Amino acid sequence: MPHRVSDFLRNPSASFEAQVANFKKTTVRRPSPEPRSSSSSFTPSITSLREQLTGSRSHSYASSLGDDDNNNAPSPLPESRSQNHTQTSREGQTMKTMTSLQRTPSTEKREAEQHSSGHHRISFGPLHFGRTSRDSHIASAQQNLTLDWKIESPPIVLHGDTENSTGALVSGLLFLTVRDESVQLESFTATLNVHTTQKRPYTAHCHDCIHQYKELQKWTFVQGPLTLTKGKHGFPFSVLLAGHLPASMNGPLVSIAYEFNAEAVQQSCPSTSSAAVSSGTATPVPVKLEKILEVKRSLQAPELPHHSVRIFPPTNIKANVHFPQVIYPIGQNSLSLRIDGVARLNSNVKTLEFWKLKKLTWRLEETAKAIAPVCAKHLPTTSGSDEDSVPAPKGVSRTDTRVIGEKTLLSGWKSTYAGVDDSYIELELDYMLGKHAKYACDTHTRDGTEVTHQLMIELVVSQEWAPVSKPAMVTQTGVGRILRMHFTDILTQRGGIGVSWDNEAPPIYQDVPPSPPSYNEEILGSQDAISEHIEPLDAPRP
Repeated sequence: MPHRVSDFLRNPSASFEAQVANFKKTTVRRPSPEPRSSSSSFTPSITSLREQLTGSRSHSYASSLGDDDNNNAPSPLPESRSQNHTQTSREGQTMKTMTSLQRTPSTEKREAEQHSSGHHRISFGPLHFGRTSRDSHIASAQQNLTLDWKIESPPIVLHGDTENSTGALVSGLLFLTVRDESVQLESFTATLNVHTTQKRPYTAHCHDCIHQYKELQKWTFVQGPLTLTKGKHGFPFSVLLAGHLPASMNGPLVSIAYEFNAEAVQQSCPSTSSAAVSSGTATPVPVKLEKILEVKRSLQAPELPHHSVRIFPPTNIKANVHFPQVIYPIGQNSLSLRIDGVARLNSNVKTLEFWKLKKLTWRLEETAKAIAPVCAKHLPTTSGSDEDSVPAPKGVSRTDTRVIGEKTLLSGWKSTYAGVDDSYIELELDYMLGKHAKYACDTHTRDGTEVTHQLMIELVVSQEWAPVSKPAMVTQTGVGRILRMHFTDILTQRGGIGVSWDNEAPPIYQDVPPSPPSYNEEILGSQDAISEHIEPLDAPRP
């Protein structure tokens, strides 16, 4: 390469212009038309480039040809022909310069990547990948008929525990809106199912082991062909959810959801051709509605808080705790704690020993238990005779524990060390669920699913001593203890403004009081009373 640069500097510019002209002659090129000055915004730049290329000054071009090409170069063309060819080549170079100015770096990079990877854009021409005729018929049918609902009953709340709850009443309306002049229905049904999803199933990737469905109610609104005119048509539905049913939940082991599905099937698509209907190829187009019902359970809280006493041997420490047994996900819950026996007199050495509270930690834990059922396909087979055979297991037990709220306190309590009998520690503790905690309310189902909650309190106390004559001279002993307490809490939803459905029900026939007397009996009785007081006209006067 260095010797080519030196040859380029030694050779005159005229010989290089001749070589460029002869090289351009070998490749046939069509001269590009000159751009119009009126319609192009690049006219000044093109003009300046053309003047620079066609000016009187001589330009030298760097060639990549070897020394052999220079020796074997053909003889120069006549002057007129070489000038025309040189002008054509310069115009081609001008158009290349315009193209390079209009191309952005991103476009050049994309073209280079496509060229290097070997991918090229393919045009399919008349091929069409849009919506098919059947999809258009389905879309038009769904536009002609829409399905919606409205729940008229209050929020679904099961009041009381599973043994004493009377359930919850759910009622509403399903609306079919017809936009055409008329629509003929083939069937219109709705179902309410309890969908249980096992998050740790007996067998992974098995649909039957993961999903279990239980049908609670089914409604058949249209049993045969029914013609509906244009407008909005309502279909009422109602169901009484039993009190033993579980509430909706989404836990680490199991999720329970109440799924409401409605489906309306037309007899034929209005946009389907008559030939398709006669041949039987036209399929009914269903209009579906899928909703989730949120079912909650509310337990009545006792009026007075629960009282518990804890003793921690071998010390004399005794804790008295008052806490609510029923807590709610939203809001704070108050707990009062009094610790007695924190001072002891050692008569042998005449010293007072104190237990001082250094740290308090509370934690709210949720424990979930579930039984992952076994589907019929994965049910293990038992060998042996019928008498000695062991019954097949119904499932595998799963357990999970998670923390839904916790906090550590280093201060906030009141301590009194006046004497052996007058020393105590008091505090008021507020505990609640975490701000972003995922929780599930207390649940006990018939299939083995159980969710419980527990409040754990941990106290760290340190022992100190002082002389009886000088109780202010406190000295650390280096002895410490950890006191733990566990309390069972019931996490439930608030009842809100709703009450149990049996309290809202109208009076039954036996509760109706006796009706008033009939109109005829009243008239007859009043006439007899009037006749007794009215004297006849012919009666003698006194």
